[in-house]
Amino acid sequence: MQVEEILTIDVKPGWKKGTKITFPKKGNEQPNVIPADLVFIINEKPHSIFTRDGNDLIVTQKISLAEALTGYTVHLTALDGRSLNIPINNLIHPTYEEIVPREGMPLQKDPSKRGNLRIKFNIRFPTRLTAEQNAGIKKLLGP
Repeated sequence: MQVEEILTIDVKPGWKKGTKITFPKKGNEQPNVIPADLVFIINEKPHSIFTRDGNDLIVTQKISLAEALTGYTVHLTALDGRSLNIPINNLIHPTYEEIVPREGMPLQKDPSKRGNLRIKFNIRFPTRLTAEQNAGIKKLLGP
């Protein structure tokens, strides 16, 4: 006789890939055999904007060289739907990373704490400059 049972998994915020959920003795049953445990393993779906590194979220923004040198404001929608506007007032170089504390994933053991949001930058350099632009940049930035 086949018996169906619905099992519910309440996925908690911050659970990482590889987290195991075990339902003891809920596996296939056979006469004279103790049912096995039923084990589910959490996997992560890729996100179109964010990647995860532990409890941190990483996002890469494409910006122009002018924005990198003169300032830029990052506009993002957080995973919980909030709008984030993060002004970057530092010079942005190719390896620059802005860290926004407590805007990452909730910690599994304490969901009131969160990882960080790490913003990386892909700077679009011009493919060519006119002689006038070249001279202007040299004059502005010096030797």
